[in-house]
Amino acid sequence: MNNSSSSGTAVLSGTRLASLDFFRGLIMVLLMAESAGIYSAFDRITDHTPFHFLAVQLSHHPWHGLHFWDLIQPGFMFIAGVAMAFSLRKQTALGIAWPQQALKALKRSGWLFFWGVLDYAVRGDHLSFELWDVLTQLSFTLLLAFLIFRWRPVYQLLFTVGLLLLTECLYRFIHIPGFSQPFTDQHNFGNYVDMLLMNKINPGGWVAINCIPTAAHTIWGAVAGRLLIRPAREKSKVQALMSWGIVCLLLGYGLDVAGITPIIKRIATSSFTLASGGWCLCMLAACYARIDVYKHHRGLHFFTVVGMNSIFIYLFFEIVGDRWFNHYIETIVTGVLSPIHLPDLLVAFVAAFTIFFLEWQLCNWLYKKKIFFKA
Repeated sequence: MNNSSSSGTAVLSGTRLASLDFFRGLIMVLLMAESAGIYSAFDRITDHTPFHFLAVQLSHHPWHGLHFWDLIQPGFMFIAGVAMAFSLRKQTALGIAWPQQALKALKRSGWLFFWGVLDYAVRGDHLSFELWDVLTQLSFTLLLAFLIFRWRPVYQLLFTVGLLLLTECLYRFIHIPGFSQPFTDQHNFGNYVDMLLMNKINPGGWVAINCIPTAAHTIWGAVAGRLLIRPAREKSKVQALMSWGIVCLLLGYGLDVAGITPIIKRIATSSFTLASGGWCLCMLAACYARIDVYKHHRGLHFFTVVGMNSIFIYLFFEIVGDRWFNHYIETIVTGVLSPIHLPDLLVAFVAAFTIFFLEWQLCNWLYKKKIFFKA
C-alpha cells in the first residue's frame, strides 16, 4: 500500500498521462460492472428485444469468434505494459539501478501470482489450485516484458512474433493422444498442459499457457509506453499507434478469414492475440489523442479513481464481492423494495447498480485519502 499520490504513471515533470489513467480505469469499471451483475440483468431485460445483441457483446464468445468482452483481458494486460514503461522510466530517473528494478519486478510478479491463485483457492468446501486467473497470467507476462524491456523495440516485437509462432507450433505439431486437435475445445495441447499442471481441465476451455501468446499484449503495451515517453510530436505518436493497430487487426482477422488460424480467445490463438492487440493499440491511440493531445478531460475522474486502485478493486469484487458483499447488498435491496412489489427483474437491476455504486464510492474514498494499493 502506498500513501502518496505518485505512481508508476507519473512523468518526471510531475504531470500524469491522463489517457493511461482513463484507459486503465475504463477497463476496471467494465469489470466491476460485470461483477456487480449489471450485464446479467441487462441480458435478461433485453432478451427477445432488438437490443439483445448488445448484451451478447458483454459476454465471452463461446469459442470461434470475437465479442467486445473478449477484449477486456487483453486491454488489462496491455495497459499494464504501458504503465510499466512509465514506472521504469521514473525509477531510472531516480537513480534506481537495474538489479533493484529487477527485484521489485520479481516481487510484484510473485504477489500477482499469489493473489491470482488465492482468488480461486476455495471451491465450495475444498481447496483448489488453478492457474487461469488474469493475475496469474499477468505475473508471467509482466516479468517477461520487464526482462526484455531494454531491448530495442524492433527486437521486442520480433520476440513477440516468436511467442506467437511458438504457440502455433505447440498446438499444431505436438500430438498427444486425446489432445491432438489444435483448435478443438477440451482436446488441444493447452488442455494437456493443464492436466500436467493441475490435473484438471477448465470446463470453459481456458488454458494456463495462454500466458505465452498474451505476453505479446504486455510487451506491445511496454513498447507503446516507450513511444509515448519519447520527445516526439504528439500527433506522430497517435499515427504510429493507430497504424500498428490497423496492421495487427488486418493480420489477426486475415488469419481467421483465410482459414489459417481461427480467432479463439479461450486458448489465445495467434489470430486472436493479433486482433485483440490491434484493438488495444487503436484504443490507446484514440484515448491519447482525445485526452492528452486535445485536452478533453471532462468525466475522467469517474474512471481514474477506479484505475488508481485497479488491483485492490479487482480482488475486492472477485473475492469479497463474489463470496459475500454482492449477496448481502442484494438481500438488503430486495428487502427494502419488497413493499413496493416491483418486478423481480427491476429489483435485480437496482441491486446490481447499488453494488456498483458502493464499490465505486470505496475507490473514490481511497483516492481522496491518497491510499493506493500495489501488488
